[in-house]
Parts: sequence; structure tokens; C-alpha cells
Amino acid sequence: QVQLVESGGGLVQAGGSLRLSCVASGRTFSRYAMGWFRQAPGKEREFVAALSWSGGNTYYSDSVKGRFTISRDNAKNTVYMQMNSLKPEDTAIYYCAAGMELVVTSRSYSYWGQGTQVTVSS
Repeated sequence: QVQLVESGGGLVQAGGSLRLSCVASGRTFSRYAMGWFRQAPGKEREFVAALSWSGGNTYYSDSVKGRFTISRDNAKNTVYMQMNSLKPEDTAIYYCAAGMELVVTSRSYSYWGQGTQVTVSS
């Protein structure tokens, strides 16, 4: 069992930056691939970024590639997402998730956090 708690969301102006954190409970964190997803009002949850258990492989959605960076610190049981050059269309609830495979599909992730709100004003 893995419990995930996100933090770092907030209100920022377009062009600004935020860093999201997701702290995991349990000693098996390093065995899981980790992903970030987001859901805007009235829209389906969508993939944002993911990385392997070692951090050596990463995937990004085209909409955030070059602006967002996912990373992890297995010693701290934490995954991060640095978000730069934020746009109003990045406004959403951001969720971190843990799964056994490095994939972009949400149904493949077994554990989810409660989400953190990111709002980007124009």
C-alpha cells in the first residue's frame, strides 16, 4: 500500500513557475514508476509526465514538454514536478500517481494522491 500526498499548488501569473511535490508513504516507493496527471473543470483527467523507478526514463505530454520537468528523490520518497512558463491552460487539479509500469494511461496506476490545485491567471 502506498499513500501519496501532493503539495505546492497555488495561484500564479502566466509565465510564472511552481514546483509540485508528492510525498509517498511506505518503504517500496523506489519500486514504483511515478506519474503526474491533471484534470481541468469539465475535462477528463489527462497525462502530464511520468518517470521510471530510477528516474532514468521520462515521458511528457506534448503540451508541457520543454516547460515541465519531473524528478524524484527516492531517499526522500518524493517526486517533484517543476513547472515553468505556466499558461492559463495549465490550470487544473494536479494528481500524482504510482504504478508498476512507466506508462501514460491513468488506469495503469494503482495509487493516487488527493490532488493539488494549480491556477494560472492571464
